[in-house]
Amino acid sequence: MTDLKTIEQQLQPRISVAPMMDWTTKDYRFFARLFNLNIILYTEMVTTGAIIHGDAKRHLDFNQEEHPIVLQLGGSNPKELATCTKMAQDWGYDEVNLNVGCPSDRVQNNKIGACLMAEPDLVAECIAEMRNAVDIPVTVKHRIGIDDMQSYEEMLHFVNTVAKTGCNNFIVHARIALLQGLSPKENREIPPLRYEDVYRLKQDRPDLIIEINGGIKTYAETVEHLKHVDGVMIGREAYHNPYLLAELGQLWNLEAPDRFDIMQQMMPYIAQRMAEGAPLSIITRHILGLFQNLPGARKWRQALSGGNAKTLKDVETALFNIQEAMKRTEEYLLEQQVQNL
Repeated sequence: MTDLKTIEQQLQPRISVAPMMDWTTKDYRFFARLFNLNIILYTEMVTTGAIIHGDAKRHLDFNQEEHPIVLQLGGSNPKELATCTKMAQDWGYDEVNLNVGCPSDRVQNNKIGACLMAEPDLVAECIAEMRNAVDIPVTVKHRIGIDDMQSYEEMLHFVNTVAKTGCNNFIVHARIALLQGLSPKENREIPPLRYEDVYRLKQDRPDLIIEINGGIKTYAETVEHLKHVDGVMIGREAYHNPYLLAELGQLWNLEAPDRFDIMQQMMPYIAQRMAEGAPLSIITRHILGLFQNLPGARKWRQALSGGNAKTLKDVETALFNIQEAMKRTEEYLLEQQVQNL
């Protein structure tokens, strides 16, 4: 585990990649870290049952390069959450986050995720137990409301109740979740974004660290949000267009890395994972967006997706081909400039 004072100094502002099921695996997180040393990386949501009764090592292992890293837990049993939070600290995680935002039917049935917004006292009990078990920060990620609890005042009551435990960091997805009638995918897109509610929360509770999440796709949007809140969490855009993470390095005056340099660092990692028995396809699926919006990006995706790449040589060939495509485009643009003189 890295030194907490060092982490706190690094993470100003707090910019993070959202926990996303099947996407923010340790392979993606290793890849994401190569773009930006200061972003906070989250695991996929892991339920307490999976850790306590399943393969804890599989769910908790991460690469040391991933720091700062947060384990997101799903659950509502205070004792079980405390046990898993202590395991996370012992494993070397920098923070633990409680999921109070996932709208999936599957997790609702187990009283996990956004449905817990209706039970702020239970969430407070969970957070109190988790905080008592460890020295690392414990945070909450939640929605601005659910179903018939959609008012700002109800969200403020939820936050105030949980904050009484000493928890001072809330990551707010700026949409309500309609648990009856919308699918998880629809809940990410249909309820309108209400960024103003999150800004207002920061105004009403300036003593709390408030981070905003939902629909944020660019460096410019991130900068605008940081005028109102302490941090920004980016979801799917950070996955589909990972170079955005490099662009966000401007917030710390970091030099943007070259995409090909990133792949040179990825190659030994891919070789190591394959030596451990990991199929190439479960790693390459996370790097398909590396050249998003650049010449040759489509062929890059085609070469690596759907199991098309069988060996490391296939990845090297795809890399060479996109490099050539970019060179040809640069030469063409230069010729056009000369002709227009």
